[in-house]
Formats: sequence, C-alpha cells, structure tokens
Amino acid sequence: MAIITVIGSGMMGSAITWPAADNGHTIRYVGSPLDRAIIDHARATREHLTLKRPFPKGDLHFYQIEELAEAMKGADLLLCGVSSFGLDWFLDTIIPQIPDNSIVLSITKGMVALEDGSMISYPEVMEQRAEALGKKGIDFNAVGGPCTSYELADLDPTEVTFCGRKPETLRWLKSLFEQDYYNISLSTDVRGVECAVALKNAYALGVSLAIGMSYKREGREFEHYNSQAALFGQAVREMTLLLDLCDGKPEQLPLGVGDLYVTVFGGRTRKIGTLLGTGMSFDEAMEILKGTTLESIVISTRTAVAVRRLIERGIVRAEQFPLLLHIDELVNGGKTVNVPWKAFEREDF
Repeated sequence: MAIITVIGSGMMGSAITWPAADNGHTIRYVGSPLDRAIIDHARATREHLTLKRPFPKGDLHFYQIEELAEAMKGADLLLCGVSSFGLDWFLDTIIPQIPDNSIVLSITKGMVALEDGSMISYPEVMEQRAEALGKKGIDFNAVGGPCTSYELADLDPTEVTFCGRKPETLRWLKSLFEQDYYNISLSTDVRGVECAVALKNAYALGVSLAIGMSYKREGREFEHYNSQAALFGQAVREMTLLLDLCDGKPEQLPLGVGDLYVTVFGGRTRKIGTLLGTGMSFDEAMEILKGTTLESIVISTRTAVAVRRLIERGIVRAEQFPLLLHIDELVNGGKTVNVPWKAFEREDF
C-alpha cells in the first residue's frame, strides 16, 4: 500500500482521496495556512468541514502546515490540492521542500499567460520552478476532466484524465486511484489536458450569464435554455481556438466541454455568472460572494490578457473571441452585462 500526502486539504484536494482511501492506501492530509479549521475539525470529528461529509474509512492522518516535514516523510506520492489562488504559495513555499525524485499529482486547474501571449499549464510552471531551485527528478503530473468535489465524495461515477510526461508514472497513479466510480484515462499531452479544463472556468461564467438574465427578465428563479445553449456553443467555439493556440491536441476538447457542463450546472462559477447576468457590477457580485474561492476570475483574466497580447501581435482577431472579451469587460473593465449576441453569428459558405 502507498502513502499519499495531500498538501492543501480543501474540497477537491480532499475529495480526490476518497478512491485512494477506498483502495486501502494511507492518506496524510496537510492543511494550507487557510485550512486550519478544516484540519482541526477533521481531527475532532473525522468529517470535512466544507465538504460537509465524513472522511472515508481507512488509515487517515491530519496535519497542520507546520507539520509538513513529518507528513512528507516516507510518502510515495505528494498531491497538490491548492486552488489557483494558492499556486504562488505552492511554488514559493512547498516546492523548495519537496525531496528530489518525488512524484507529484496536482488537482490545480489553470494556466499562466506569458509575455508573448502564449499559455502554459500549471505542471509546466511547477517544473520550471523546481528546475530554477536545482531540484532533480521531480515528476509533476496533473488531473483534468469534469469532476466536482462533493459529487466525487458521494461516489457519483466520474471520468477524468491523468496527464504527465511518463506513461509508467501515469499507469502507477491510475493503479492508486481507480475505482468503480472513479475512471481514469491517461495522456502525455499535459498542456492540452490542462488548458482544456482550465478554460472551462472562464467560459462557465459566460454561460451562467444567461441564468441571471433569465431570472431578471422573469422576476423569479426561472431558467431559459436557448440563451444558455447559445452561450455554451460560443464558449466551445472559442475554447477550440484557444486549445489550438496552446498547442493542445483537439481530442482533449471533450475534457474541457464536459468540465464546462458540470461547472455551469453545479459549480461556484455559476453563482458569480448568475449575479453578473442580473445586471450587477463585478464589485457588487463579489461583495455577495465574499469568502468564496472563484478560480474563474483568475482564469478568465489570464486568458483575456493572453488573447489581447495575441491580438496586438496580429495572431488572432478580436472578433474571434467576443464572449471571452465580454467576460473580461465584466470582471476587469467595470462593465455590466450586455452579451454581444450578433457577434456570435457566422456565414459558412
């Protein structure tokens, strides 16, 4: 049996351990500085404070961040469980402490825009940081695909993809986590997998605008689906272009589309998109959602920055990304919702 140390024990960082615990592996949960209450609550009750579910049965141990060295001792796998907001903390605080030749699996979905407008995945950013520190042989891998934390903890059948550089490592990781309810494909297309699933965070906000617009128009919580479908279709069109710009393989697109679907129906991004769709400003919506982790804000901003740089270089045209640029106007430009429906029209002669 393996020892798996999770660094960052929020909702998804913890939920992914359910199948591994069910397979009999030892799980060590380490809280980030923001997870102190989660770890204290887990020690007292063996329940997850924010998932609001009991931890799985098995050999489980709980550590505060000051106990990281003890929690990593003898671990076969380190699991990065932080959100996009914790990426810099992980790069600056955790990677310097990771032993050489460790295997890391990250659940953090996202990408970073470079100065020229190109985009790289979080595992690549982690690799670069480790190399800059003189670390040797650390094998960074990641998880992509449509999966919400609470439904994984409820054992709802789930399909994901593990990506990394080495097929033999990926097959070993699959052996740790695969369960009847947790099904795992494998890919060495790291950037394609990670960029596909990162993009859904930005576009789920865009699709959710239609929900809030419907609420406002009807004067009650009533959803129309023509408008959601129109935004969903435009989101997929723009995601397809962006995946190509990231040099990802087109076969990874279903991962992003599936993740887009589940996020629109059940994610935190739905909340911010719905509020913006009612006509609220971004600041007003964020005041209501104070304390909620919204990776969609990080990803939509970074993606828009990259696209605007590519527009300046003449590599893409603004009219290819009307939905993304409108999302950016809402989040960073002080605008209120005014979906550019006519910009979605096409002539394919």
